[in-house]
Formats: sequence, structure tokens, C-alpha cells
Amino acid sequence: MGTLYIVPTPVGNMEDMTLRAVRVLREADLILAEDTRTSGILLKHFGIQNHLMSHHKFNEHGTSAGIVERLKGGQTIALISDAGTPGISDPGFLLAREAAKAGVEVQCLPGATACIPAIVSSGLPCDRFCFEGFLPQKKGRQSFLASLKDEPRTMVFYESPYRLLKTLQQFAAVFGDDRQVSVAREISKVHEEHVRGTLAEVIQHFTETAPRGEIVIVLAGIKPKENKSKME
Repeated sequence: MGTLYIVPTPVGNMEDMTLRAVRVLREADLILAEDTRTSGILLKHFGIQNHLMSHHKFNEHGTSAGIVERLKGGQTIALISDAGTPGISDPGFLLAREAAKAGVEVQCLPGATACIPAIVSSGLPCDRFCFEGFLPQKKGRQSFLASLKDEPRTMVFYESPYRLLKTLQQFAAVFGDDRQVSVAREISKVHEEHVRGTLAEVIQHFTETAPRGEIVIVLAGIKPKENKSKME
């Protein structure tokens, strides 16, 4: 049996690539990439010339069986996404599941992901939190938000800069415009920014200053006293 390595790659700063990640990618028989053009730039930066194969959400159902057969045949295969840890709002889950079902060893290296720096630097409680990823864009969006109305844990969302203002306004309608929020932008990149305050304050900021780059929203959960009053 071979080994499937899930390898995180930098979400911005190339210095966030670990020594172990570089070694695993150099030693792998095959590297699976979400976008071979994007990953090609990363691999060239670190002098890695291993064979690349495309593996993304549009073809993973068709390619996973063949990849598992390679792993069962003894190959070492590394999976990377465009940025961050594969499987976290990126392709990766399906292949990891099928490899594990086939008895293949699956190892995920520790490394870069946008959600952890965002919540730790938010100033909001991070001892308990729930990661919600990208919200449904249309169908089921309102009912999904309503299901989180009484969530006591800090919530973490990914969002496009083009939908950020609309999402914050919907949050205000569901959770109240005095709910605390932190919006992290361009984590680990040159123009990294964190905008913190109430939903009303942060909405005002992004109404005046159009957001750019990769966005992570960290939203406070309901306070215990609020939860208690609702129960009474």
C-alpha cells in the first residue's frame, strides 16, 4: 500500500510552506492539484518538478477510483489545493474517504488554513467555534442562517468580496446589528486587514470602502444571557 498525503499550501505568504510539506511533495510519485497552473507556480518556487495531475471538484468523482488503485499499488501521492488545506472548502474529502475505505494510509500535514488565523486574531472566543464555510448562495440560504440564530459558539464563514456586504446585511437582519463580528481580509498577504466591531459598524466600513481579496468572517455566537432570556 502507498500513502495519500494531504498537503496544505500557503494562503498567501510563501514562507508559510513547511519544510515537511516541501519534502513530501518532492518525494511523491504524483501530485494532485486543484489547478495545475496555480500549483505549478508554487512548485517552481520550491524547485519541485514532480508529475502533476489535475484533481478538482468537477472531475474528482471520475478520477478518485483510479487514484486509489495507484495508492493500492504502492505509490505515494500528495494532494494539494490552490491554497490552504485540501478538504476545507476545497476538493479532498471524497478522495480521502475512498482511500481510507480501501485501507490506504491517509496523512494530513499540519499547515496553512485561513480560518484559524482569522478566529484567533478576531478577539472573539475561540475555545469553541463552528466552521460553516461558504453559505448557500441562493436556495436554503435564509433557512440556514435562521438555524444559526441561537448558536452560542463563534461562527466562521468564507465569503467572496463581491458578496460580503450583502452577507453582512443578512447577518444583521438575522442576528441583530449589534452582534460582534470580525472580517479578516488577505490573511498572510501584504495587505492583510482585520475589521472588527458590531455588524452595523463593519457594514458601514465596507459600504465606504469596497472589500477586496480573500475574506473570512468571524461572527460572535449568542451570549448566554441572551439565550437564557429567549428560553424564559
